[in-house]
Amino acid sequence: MTTIDAQPESATESPLTDQPLRVVERDGVRYTLLGTAHVSQASIEAVRAAVASGEYDAVAVELDPGRLQSLTDPDVLAKMDIVQVIRNGKTSLFAANLALSAYQRRLAEQLGVEPGAELKAAVLDARERGLPVQLIDREVGLTFRRAMERLGWWGRAKTSAGILLAMFGDEEVGDDEIEKLKQGDMLEASFGEFASHSPALYDTVIAERDRYMATRLRQERGARNVLAVVGAGHLPGLARHLAEDQDEPAAALGELESVREKSSFPWLETIIGAFLVGGFAWGFWQGGVDVGADLLLQWVLATGLLGALGCLLAGGHPLSILAAFIASPLTPLHPALASGTVSAFVEANLRKPTYADFMALRDDVQSLKGWWRNRVARILLNFFLTSLGTAIGVWTGGLRMLGKLVG
Repeated sequence: MTTIDAQPESATESPLTDQPLRVVERDGVRYTLLGTAHVSQASIEAVRAAVASGEYDAVAVELDPGRLQSLTDPDVLAKMDIVQVIRNGKTSLFAANLALSAYQRRLAEQLGVEPGAELKAAVLDARERGLPVQLIDREVGLTFRRAMERLGWWGRAKTSAGILLAMFGDEEVGDDEIEKLKQGDMLEASFGEFASHSPALYDTVIAERDRYMATRLRQERGARNVLAVVGAGHLPGLARHLAEDQDEPAAALGELESVREKSSFPWLETIIGAFLVGGFAWGFWQGGVDVGADLLLQWVLATGLLGALGCLLAGGHPLSILAAFIASPLTPLHPALASGTVSAFVEANLRKPTYADFMALRDDVQSLKGWWRNRVARILLNFFLTSLGTAIGVWTGGLRMLGKLVG
């Protein structure tokens, strides 16, 4: 039997009185869902009082292992292997996490409260009392990748621009964003206007995570009285899914954690690849070696020079620039040869970031000069600008080839 209450029966005596609450009883487990504001001292105090009450035998929090590590270990960025990040194709994810860190830092400086401090307090206090801690949120990287794969080209471009602006920006966080945090979701506020204007992004960042966290709670076994600390905005959806979902947790999690490894636009890659191969073949067949070689040369120069220019503007090493020039003409033919990834990988190996670079990263990305001074930031800049140059070169070279073929 499943029941949902807005307040616990002992609300008048509970430390959670006057706090946003849902209580769900299912399969012999009582789940007390405590809604918090991620920038509220009152939420911190309510969480600590609830954990200290002795009423609960487990504490669940709206965190994944990576976000918990970021909250509890300020040196986590300094321990990252940037070469491995690039090799695994996680450069964009690293940039997104950096933007989130920069955003949280601005909030902490502006409001005097560390964003997510109530979640950190819940984990530390539960561990101090020997209570099991359940990390029930989906890993940020999965959420980011699932969100990006559902956006069109323009949506991806806007979101990427927002990430860059978040890393550059040092202005105060607006009242509307602070209000979102009081209502309770860090990722939604971090994505800013994109989540509110994109149904696909909102569904992935907010609604999917309601279902994911409910499924994780159902998956956990052993506890009979669970305190779940989540952003207040998740309460209605989380309570509904926790009470009503009937699918097997393992199957549901498999679905919610799946990410397409291939491009979201495989047909576009196929069309571009076929166009290039067909264009070169037609040039050699109809016009002979001179026409075919001319088409090939124009393609290499259009893509290679613009990709190399992007790397040059990022302050890339000469060998990184050469790598960008070589990889750019091949990028449309195979995703593993993406010019931004290749040039950034070469840059990271030739100019390995130091511990000091990682420690200064959050400060350096607040200024334009800092981006070129800091080796980690310069690698990211290399990745983005080389990719941008190559993308412009692909369309420029493709249009020039089309003009030759139909002219």
